Amino acid sequence: MTVSVRDARASPSDRLWIENVYRDYLDDLAPLNTGIFPILGEVGHREPDQISRWFADSGSYPLVIVKSAAAVGFAMVARAAALAGRPDVDYRMAEFFIARSQRRRGIGQTAVQIIFNRFAGRWEINEYLRNPVAVNFWRRVVAAHTRGDYQERIVNGEVRHLFQSSVARPR
Repeated sequence: MTVSVRDARASPSDRLWIENVYRDYLDDLAPLNTGIFPILGEVGHREPDQISRWFADSGSYPLVIVKSAAAVGFAMVARAAALAGRPDVDYRMAEFFIARSQRRRGIGQTAVQIIFNRFAGRWEINEYLRNPVAVNFWRRVVAAHTRGDYQERIVNGEVRHLFQSSVARPR
């Protein structure tokens, strides 16, 4: 299995792919009842508006996750400049999605390792306690990447992982 990650800004077809699967991503989050992901139309936004903001923001990195030349997921990494009040963080995983048909195959874990190595620095990853699948996934991949050298805090119903990522370390 060959997994890679590429900048979605480099190809209009990558952006279109993200636009086409973004509703699947929101549908996955909706049953969690966090209140954070309302129907975008209710707050005056549409999915393409949200994606347009990602692509226009110089502090964000929209990425496409690829398996054997086919797009299978996306991630959006945000720079600290976009994170007001967080001087201890360089990057934050703002969005992460693997298509349902491609899950539980190691694609997400491999993609995350590529992303962490590409964006070396201080990271923060948040997930809602109401999403135990995401909590378990991020605990597992962060622990593997950092060899257990990370902080985890639970604040206001969110699990927060803070850690340092650098170029790949020998195992």
